[in-house]
Parts: sequence; structure tokens; C-alpha cells
Amino acid sequence: MSSRPTATRRILLATVATSALLGAATVPAFASPPVSAGHAVGHVDGARLDYQKTVAVRVLKEAFERGDTAVVDRFVRADYIQHNPLASDGPAALKNFAAGLHQQFPDTKYDVKRVISENDLVVVHSNLALTPGSRGSAVFDIFRFQDGKIAEHWDTLQDVPGSSVNGNDMFSTISRPQTGQPGPRGLTASNKELVTKAFDRLIVDKDLSALDTYWSAGYHQHNPGIADGVAGARDGLGAYFRAFPELTVSRKRVVAEGDLVAVHSHYVNAPGERGQAVVDLFRVQGGKIVEHWDVLQDVPATSANDNTMF
Repeated sequence: MSSRPTATRRILLATVATSALLGAATVPAFASPPVSAGHAVGHVDGARLDYQKTVAVRVLKEAFERGDTAVVDRFVRADYIQHNPLASDGPAALKNFAAGLHQQFPDTKYDVKRVISENDLVVVHSNLALTPGSRGSAVFDIFRFQDGKIAEHWDTLQDVPGSSVNGNDMFSTISRPQTGQPGPRGLTASNKELVTKAFDRLIVDKDLSALDTYWSAGYHQHNPGIADGVAGARDGLGAYFRAFPELTVSRKRVVAEGDLVAVHSHYVNAPGERGQAVVDLFRVQGGKIVEHWDVLQDVPATSANDNTMF
């Protein structure tokens, strides 16, 4: 669920967006995690998901904070596919940028807030700051793994504003337990199904009554342009739907782990517009959505690759 984006300075957007693509591409894919024949399928799958998460976080930290270009040679697939519009496909473009970014912004911090993995996908929610003391940007990176290496990357990023109408920042966890770690994986399938139904009814079909069915009365909002609670969501989204009656939202992929479910979508306010790439992240507890974070980015007119942002 997204409100319209704040204005983003062009140069900073280009720098940060390119940074995000680097983080997506420089993966230290270690040898695939060992699996013994006696391990149960669930254990094996869990080990693989944990491995993918560890790789994704290590890549982001090493590439952005250390400027390690060697990880690109070692751990990114040669046929790597890039969806960030500021970079071309393949690892070579990432290597060239890594050294330059580290030289220009040696104090860059990639503060990872939460990470989820399902099947071959990993979603990383982070606060990227190029200079110490800056608010930086909220970033969602989505990685697709193949044979233990990162094969494909999508991302969205948005400047962190100086204030929020709900009083919540774009990163913290308010619902209890106050942790960024996802809940038990046994809940993944049911929570993914719930969020998919809720998202389609509320956002795709623009049916505000979905808030009464799927959202908790104590719902917490981290979108800086929407007030807290179900009432805030109803008012904010109601105004948005009225302002853009021809809004279309195309859901591209849903990634879930435990109580966290991420939805990557293409929002188009009116026919003919390029729209926005949006990642919405929901937390589910007791069969209700209790918390929400999001990042949205305008789709640019041109791209360095032919893959679109989706």
C-alpha cells in the first residue's frame, strides 16, 4: 500500500539506485550448503534458504561498505540479469561501479533491517546511507538464486523523508515481538495466501472493505504519507483511489517467510503512464495483517538494460 513518492534529487537517486544494483549483483556465493542423505526435506530446504539469506547480506555489506570487487568475479553468474534501470546486464558493469562507489563514498553503510527467503528468492529491506548522519534511502533488493549464485536482481528505493504523518520511521518493528527476524517457516504458506488475497482485494480491486477482513485493529503503518491504524489506511487509500480512478496494480511476485510477506508490483495511476515499482512488506499475526512497510520508485523513461523493472 503506497502513497505517492516524495521528490528525489536526480543525482542522488542515480547514485543510490546504482548502488542498489551493485549490492544485488555482488554475491559471495559460497559452495552450496552441504546436505547429508539422512536430512529431512524440510531441514534441507531450510538450510538452503538460510544460505541464500547469508549470501545476500554478505554481498551487500562487502560490496557497499568495503568496495570488494573480487566478489563479483567469484560469485555472480556470467549470465546475470539486471532490472535496475541504471545498469546493464552482466557482472562487468558491477565491478566497475563498486570501486568508484567506495572511492567516492568510503563511509557508505548498508544497514540491513530484515531478510526473508522463499524458494529461489531473497528479499532484503535496508537503510542505505552514503554519508554518515544522513537519513539515506529505504531500499528493497530482490535476488534470484541459481546453483548457489545470484542470477537476477530487482530493486526499489526511496529517500527517507524528514517527517512522517504516522510518527513511525520506515524501518522499525512496532508490533510484538519487536524483531526484524521472520517467524516460524511453518506459517509461510498460510500467511502468503492471506496477504495475496488481501492485497488483491484492497489494492488491485480497490475494495476498502478488505481492511475490515484482513487487517488488525492495532495495525501499524510505516509509509510516511499514511496515518497509523486501519482508519489511516482507509482514509489514505480512499483518497488515493478517488484521485486515480483508473489506477491499475499488477502483482509481479510474492515472497514470504514466516510472518513476513513481500509483494513486488507495478502501480500505474493512469493509462499511458510508466508508473512505479513498489515493494510492500506485510507482517501477519493471528490471521491478521499487523504491520506494513513499503518502498516505491518511479519507472524511468530509459533504461541501461532491456529487462524492465519487473
